Amino acid sequence: MQSAPDIFSWRKFWAHRFGPASQLPMSREEMDALGWDSCDVILVTGDAYVDHPSFGMAVIGRVLEAQGFRVGIIAQPDWTSADDFQRLGRPNLFFGITGGNMDSMVNRYTSDRKKRSNDAYTANGEGGKRPDRCVVVYSQRAREAYKGVPIIIGGIEASLRRIAHFDYWSEKVRRSVLLDAKADLLVYGNAERQIVEIAHRLSQREAIEEITDVRGTVFACRDINGRPERLPKDWGVLNSTELDKPGIIETPVDPYLANSAEQGAPCASGGEKTDEKTTEVVVTMTPVSTAVSKRTFTDKTLVCLPGYHHVRDDRVLYAHASRVFHKETNPGNARAIYQSHGTRGVWMNPPPIPLQTEELDRVFELPYTRKPHTAYGKATIPAYEMIRFSVNIMRGCFGGCTFCSITEHEGRIIQSRSEDSIIREVETIRDSVPGFTGVISDLGGPTANMYRLTCKDPTIEANCRRPSCVHPGICKNLGTRHQPLIRLYRRARKLSGIKKVLIASGLRYDLAVESPEYVKELVTHHVGGYLKIAPEHTETGPLSKMMKPGMGTYDRFKKMFDKYSKAAGKEQYLIPYFISAHPGTTDEDMMNLAIWLKANGFRADQVQNFLPSPMATATAMYHSGKDPLHKVGSRSDAVSVAKGANARRLHKAFLRYHDANNWPLLRKALKQMGRADLIGNGKRHLIPAWQPRGTGDNTGGQGVGKTFRTQHTGLPENPKAKKTKPVRVKSLKKGRQKKR
Repeated sequence: MQSAPDIFSWRKFWAHRFGPASQLPMSREEMDALGWDSCDVILVTGDAYVDHPSFGMAVIGRVLEAQGFRVGIIAQPDWTSADDFQRLGRPNLFFGITGGNMDSMVNRYTSDRKKRSNDAYTANGEGGKRPDRCVVVYSQRAREAYKGVPIIIGGIEASLRRIAHFDYWSEKVRRSVLLDAKADLLVYGNAERQIVEIAHRLSQREAIEEITDVRGTVFACRDINGRPERLPKDWGVLNSTELDKPGIIETPVDPYLANSAEQGAPCASGGEKTDEKTTEVVVTMTPVSTAVSKRTFTDKTLVCLPGYHHVRDDRVLYAHASRVFHKETNPGNARAIYQSHGTRGVWMNPPPIPLQTEELDRVFELPYTRKPHTAYGKATIPAYEMIRFSVNIMRGCFGGCTFCSITEHEGRIIQSRSEDSIIREVETIRDSVPGFTGVISDLGGPTANMYRLTCKDPTIEANCRRPSCVHPGICKNLGTRHQPLIRLYRRARKLSGIKKVLIASGLRYDLAVESPEYVKELVTHHVGGYLKIAPEHTETGPLSKMMKPGMGTYDRFKKMFDKYSKAAGKEQYLIPYFISAHPGTTDEDMMNLAIWLKANGFRADQVQNFLPSPMATATAMYHSGKDPLHKVGSRSDAVSVAKGANARRLHKAFLRYHDANNWPLLRKALKQMGRADLIGNGKRHLIPAWQPRGTGDNTGGQGVGKTFRTQHTGLPENPKAKKTKPVRVKSLKKGRQKKR
């Protein structure tokens, strides 16, 4: 892995003489109290401002402050005018724009596109405090407020939209958010390393247009025939088809022209050659100075993806672009990526070099108050309440789950804090956070048990392009020793004043079973009665598209969990999470999952329908109907995708087979599937043949209060039968609710 200068090694900006602020200012009055006449950097965020290392704007703000810059915060501004963006005056260096800890569209809408009534990142959970597509709207208002001030966008919303991407909420492929926001620069991932360098270079009077060589950034440039107008002389160009040649596409066009209908000419470095028999597009590289061999890796290689107009119009090319993009995410060997958007193009530099342990420790130990800003008074911020007693011990995830955005944002290289730093944070919580009762709610991260897990060979790690280290099986080069995590758990729970340390982060149980000692430690001391894990499904079809382990691994883990719970004399339960309507899932798969749930006594109160987040591999499957985990073409096997409200509703209904409101829909579906044998009143049946009064799908023409026996079973309704409303009672087992 390449090295990079320590982010705290820069010479501090002159304003460091003011010292750290007790909390970053949100008003002119606070700036005056600090003796500031202006801010060097103003961060605009869609979240309420919480000065805590779990909130991105607080981390970036405190990191910049540690470099000597004066940083102000504009949290959840009124976006209907530019007035609120002038609250702190004109920033000396730049505006930093982020949608917040969550993508603003995910935050505002459910997976069924229904608007949420609340917002966990807002005071008192109030909804409607941020616009749709926060980054775009905030950038436009900041530009209106102060023309000429550089605008840098970042955070997960910008990270996941850095190239052309499918947008689930509009059901179309959108341009890079850099162009839509008309920003000067986009920083992706955990942006400490790049934002520090950018701030210092701007403070040294370097123009924002000249800052094009920082890893982890995306910038726009003029496009000529599908290539950047100004390509450095010593750079080579690779078409993405040289790296991963797609099969037959829908229309035999050159995918590297910005818009073939308008341009009408081949690109400067290559043309297309069509095989008349198969109409397969073969892109060849003309031997000019900008061409390089696909077997040669250099730091000065530009990989050109099919342009926006082509991935917008051709789903095979979209899946191909997604496949190539995900192969260029390892900081050790990733190359720069370019994508034409007509007369403009976006150039994405390779990912930033991960922070070293010492750097990460300092980031987490900056002088956070660990509280919401005092401007919120006694209001509660739900997201803060959830993490106020938790500690983040690492970053990144090498699991590569196709529906998850962690790898695209944080990367697959695990960045771990030192044990001493984590313990110091636990002590800080114990000694200074109001309301602490002695229970640490979580020691975790994106995945609870990837702490200090890494490749056994740094050279192999730096050259690997696998999307996952644990699928289809655990890589032989991956270290799976959990001893450092076990030592951390033991040390944390022995601290004075600490009654219990819980683990609430998601657990990768296929890794856990490789260390029975870890499972024993976890189950004996760190489970509060229930442990949540995520098998996501039971069937091999959807699991293969998710890149998740099979249920055999789940069974091994459950056996260990039950064994060690019994040995500890504790009654504890596993709570598995499942996803409905994921690409690759058929109606039969969901039916089999429902049968498994009933056989194992699970009744899911809350379920998650698959939400196609921008740039995720599963989203490419959802949009294209192809599998970018393998080479794609129009003749590739189609991926089953549940699209449309009815199909998605049915998959969700199978997960909640026990909900009487879903029974009419399930009865109809089971009959169409030829599985009416699952309808009946016995234990072997999935759903009953009768319908409680006041339940069911009222959109199908049946009134509330009627039973469905006549319609669905052909049995006559007994007019003399005593009709009673169903009574909800408390189950004696596991505290579950059921109908009687």
